[in-house]
Amino acid sequence: MFQYMEKIEAVLGDAMLPYVKLLGHIRTQYAMDEIWDGKDELKMRRGGKTFVTIYIHEGYFTLLLIYGKKEQQEFEEIMHEFSAEIQSFYQKCKTYHDGKWMFIDVYREEQLDELIRMMYIKNKPKRKRNKQPEDSI
Repeated sequence: MFQYMEKIEAVLGDAMLPYVKLLGHIRTQYAMDEIWDGKDELKMRRGGKTFVTIYIHEGYFTLLLIYGKKEQQEFEEIMHEFSAEIQSFYQKCKTYHDGKWMFIDVYREEQLDELIRMMYIKNKPKRKRNKQPEDSI
C-alpha cells in the first residue's frame, strides 16, 4: 500500500492529515489485516470480519462503519454525548438486516475524536500498551 501513498495524497489533498492520523490510530490500537484494492478502497479486517472500510475520494475520504444491534443500542444510550451533526447523521442512516451502515465523509481532523469513539463502540482496542521502564519499578 505504501507505493500508493503519493497517489492517495494527490487525491485527498487537505484530507490527507486526518486520513494518516486515523490510519495511525487504527494501526496502533488494533491488530488488523489491511486489504487495499489498489485504487480507492482500504478494508481493515480481523478474523474475516471487516472493522471499517475507507474509501478515497477527491478532497475527502469516507469511513464505512457498520453497527450491529448491540452496537446500535450502546451508541443510542450515549448518543447525547455526541455532536448534533453526528446525532442527526446517525438517525438518518439506513438500518439493514445486518446492521446500521454509516458512510461518514471525513474532510477535517476535528471529526476524528467522535469517529474514534464510534469505532470503540464497534470494537474495543486489542493492543496492550507496552510497559515503560517506570511502569515496572
